[in-house]
Amino acid sequence: MLFDTHAHYDDKRFDEDRDALLSSMPANNVGLILNPGCDVDSSRKAVSYARKYPFVYAAVGIHPENIDENWENDLGRIRELAQTEPKVRAIGEIGLDYYWEKDERARARQQVVFARQMELARELGKPVIVHDRDAHGDCMEITRRYPGVTGVYHCYAGSVELARELLKLGYYLSFTGVITFKNARRAIEVIREAPIDRLMVETDAPYMAPEPYRGRRNSSLYVHRMAETIAEVKGMDAAEVERITTENGKRLFGIS
Repeated sequence: MLFDTHAHYDDKRFDEDRDALLSSMPANNVGLILNPGCDVDSSRKAVSYARKYPFVYAAVGIHPENIDENWENDLGRIRELAQTEPKVRAIGEIGLDYYWEKDERARARQQVVFARQMELARELGKPVIVHDRDAHGDCMEITRRYPGVTGVYHCYAGSVELARELLKLGYYLSFTGVITFKNARRAIEVIREAPIDRLMVETDAPYMAPEPYRGRRNSSLYVHRMAETIAEVKGMDAAEVERITTENGKRLFGIS
């Protein structure tokens, strides 16, 4: 069974068939799914899916693109969900995103909110799910401040050198359908070097569908393509990669 460690079923693109799609997953070799929140509303929805489906788990957090003037109040609600809901297994999706944000004051606020959520993870003893887009240096600077916190850098897009440091800090690296694209050379280099017991697979659904489904709405039905690609890169059997990456995800998120 596969573990899709990052999928956003709260997205409106699943409104028409969410229940039917999620209900079909065990029959399609997807045994576990983790749905991270990106704000209070999506975090609550993630919790609701975790309550409904035995194989779905949740993470709660404030994504860097969803920070507003009420973020401190929102963080209080995130804390409450993380403390009271047993199937909340991580703080996330949190981190930094400089791709769209060019204003230095806004970037500084992202850093503050990221750090506060790292503090929350440390306090509650939960792993983090880190979003790092065009912000590698600042993400690492904040990550290093919290040596007691571990987690996963999802949709990993950094260098081999950055991956080495994250692995030393105890982090996992997770990969989306991007690794199936022809221009994914850097990600392939990281996969080739990183130990298999620190890799995970994800869809980031509904985004970034892998080949040969590129351009479609992504879902956990396609997560097998990431396991197959990792197997090709590492010269392993796909079933073995499936087993190991699932165990990695269960270990990180405390799922027995």
